[in-house]
Amino acid sequence: MADRVTVIGWDGSPLTAAARSALSAATLVAGAAHHLALPEVPPAAERIRLGSVDLAARRIAGHRGTAVVLADGDPGFFGVVRTLRAPEHGLEVEVVPAVSSVAAAFARAGMPWEDARTVVAHQRTLRRAVNVCRAHPKVAVLTSPGAGPAELALLLDGVHRTFVVCEELGTDREQVSVLTSDKAADHAWRDPNVVLVIGGVTGGGTPAAPWLSGQDTSAHPVRGWGLPAEEYAPEGYATARRTGAGGDPSLRALQLARLGPRAGDLVWDIGCAGGAFSVEAARFGAAVIAVDADPAACTRTEQAARRNGVLLQTVPGRAPHVLESLPEPDVVRIGEGGVPVVTACTDRRPERIVAHASTRDEAEAIAAALADGGYTVESLLLQTVGLEPDDWSERERSVVFLLSGRRTDLSH
Repeated sequence: MADRVTVIGWDGSPLTAAARSALSAATLVAGAAHHLALPEVPPAAERIRLGSVDLAARRIAGHRGTAVVLADGDPGFFGVVRTLRAPEHGLEVEVVPAVSSVAAAFARAGMPWEDARTVVAHQRTLRRAVNVCRAHPKVAVLTSPGAGPAELALLLDGVHRTFVVCEELGTDREQVSVLTSDKAADHAWRDPNVVLVIGGVTGGGTPAAPWLSGQDTSAHPVRGWGLPAEEYAPEGYATARRTGAGGDPSLRALQLARLGPRAGDLVWDIGCAGGAFSVEAARFGAAVIAVDADPAACTRTEQAARRNGVLLQTVPGRAPHVLESLPEPDVVRIGEGGVPVVTACTDRRPERIVAHASTRDEAEAIAAALADGGYTVESLLLQTVGLEPDDWSERERSVVFLLSGRRTDLSH
């Protein structure tokens, strides 16, 4: 095992005295091509081109001498330190940090970033990174070959964002470009790059003095979920009930519990009515596409989203046909359309689907469609009775069947 392993972050500025000292004593140096070309790298040191960090870690573990690993930016922030310290390699490391590429990118843009989300986009995680960009107004994307600005833009089709693309930060070839997302797919971008995805300003506002990095859920104007209809319709409770803007809160709460929307997910809300479910799913950090045949329902959903400080996309059109052009969902809530819509959704293989029915025959048909599509089905009869708090008299009663499906080929 190497006698000593030092990880040096490099942001393009001159190396610190600590970094130069570690390099001068190195008998093995690992890094990208531009790192290995630095004049401070000892000529006699063994050099490893850093492609697979796991492979380099195994080489370092078997080396007798002093090893140095060079990495762009802060190596402890989505960097090589995590892999080198993994139990299977058994390496203890010292770190000489540098300014992270995310911090540098926001500095170049002249923007604060304590309220930003940061995601890593590989080919296997690109879709989830895009979903975070759909759901949040400020996201830093650490890209990789095959999952760069052009690919982000293509998957964000229909969602307007501003891209700040920072290429080769800290080098003589550094370039910062600002353009709309629909133009980013037409460019060939140089690696490495960082993309700041900005836009979709929410109406909920942010605290005057932020106290929590990333998403500050305390910025939402209301607390809780499964909220009553009037929370989503400023015109009043009666109108909310008439338009379906809120739906039954208990049913909605159970639907959310069964789906479990989270950051990185894309939720389809089919038959969004007035947006109560869409807004609450978005408040969990998920990206949401709200679909309804009635354009007025889409308008109500957009208004509810602005009032509650969340981002979502509305698509007017009748399911199942309108679903064909939508990106792949992780979870789906079906508010209207019955068996044909259920079948169209099972064909797209989301992890979970929820639907509801007002009659037993309809519930049995939906349950059969879920089962035929390869889903394990749970059926519940949900009855709620609203009571007046003064005299405990019955105010309203709701009886509905809840059908939820979980894909059978999942391990959990």
